[in-house]
Amino acid sequence: MPQTLTSRWTEDGCRLDDLRAVLGERTDPADYPHAAAVEQEIVVYDLDGFRAAPSDELVHAFANGPGVVVIRGAFPDTAVIDHATAVFEQLIAAGTSRGDHFAAAGSNDRIWNALEKLAVTAPEVFVEYYANDVIAKVSHAWLGPGYQVTSQPNVVHPGGKAQVGHRDYHLGFLAPDVIEQYPQHVHRLSPVLTLQGAVAHSDMPLESGPTLYLPHSQKYGPGYLATNRPEFRGYFVDHHVQLPLRKGDAAFFNPAVIHGAGGNVSADLHRMANLLQVSSAFGRAMDAVDRTRVCVAVYRALRTHPHPEHAIAAAAEGYAFPTNLDRDQPVDGLAPPTQADVVRQALAEDWTQERFEEALAAHASKRVTA
Repeated sequence: MPQTLTSRWTEDGCRLDDLRAVLGERTDPADYPHAAAVEQEIVVYDLDGFRAAPSDELVHAFANGPGVVVIRGAFPDTAVIDHATAVFEQLIAAGTSRGDHFAAAGSNDRIWNALEKLAVTAPEVFVEYYANDVIAKVSHAWLGPGYQVTSQPNVVHPGGKAQVGHRDYHLGFLAPDVIEQYPQHVHRLSPVLTLQGAVAHSDMPLESGPTLYLPHSQKYGPGYLATNRPEFRGYFVDHHVQLPLRKGDAAFFNPAVIHGAGGNVSADLHRMANLLQVSSAFGRAMDAVDRTRVCVAVYRALRTHPHPEHAIAAAAEGYAFPTNLDRDQPVDGLAPPTQADVVRQALAEDWTQERFEEALAAHASKRVTA
């Protein structure tokens, strides 16, 4: 298939044999010396092995390997998971959940912008949850500094049907005729602007429907268009893989991996996962998050936490732009301070809540145009 820089892929040009050729690649355990195993092509780490793995190993897994990694025991203290689950269940009971993109209506409960809702409802839980080093390490490895975390817990109830095989945001959420307008290099760019993840908030045996994956499929160029075609969707149904998870495990994957939530065929398991979409500083997240509101809500909890840096990264805007350079001029270097820099300064200098809120408001005022 010709793949010149200036050409555009088309839906009619997608060929299932081309996808099969890509999927013929196999995950080589020698490429992942810190992993505990390779299971159904997926790289699986225990917590110690993950912590020891260099970033290059993780990047290779997402880009050149299967596109998916699982970390067993990513939250070794599952009490943190239980505390967040209790808040999510309160939000669902209060009627804040909505439907899914790729599943039938009524089969699940999903909370959009749960990051902000958790921060405002239970700031101590937020800080303890996002102080997790696994989320921080994998996000920094794939996206670099200044990444932005968003969160959408999803509960799939017994009888909930499987999602269709799909790719995720950005291009994965557009209609085929729109996707075709983007040149090939944008198809390649989109996956490196986002990392998808899921933290298991309950045990997920296979009958409960943990995520279905087509490992290595991120390497198939026109995959954003192919997933709309019935022959590709049928191939996904017949050839996907699926790993069970335990509460506290986490899976992260390249958003271009063709995947979908599994069907919940259990009698009584209400499967909950916190779906994490982590965006590059240079990209746009799907959820709109009022990060000033988040920072104000969690500041007191940050002041009392012994290791708040990872939670700051999840809460605050870590990139300096866009801004109003007439008002927000760089002082030391080419970029003005970020919101996260203000949070770090406040903690280092032990500012009061009132002083911190004034500083945040002053920082925000420099970024408006009028």
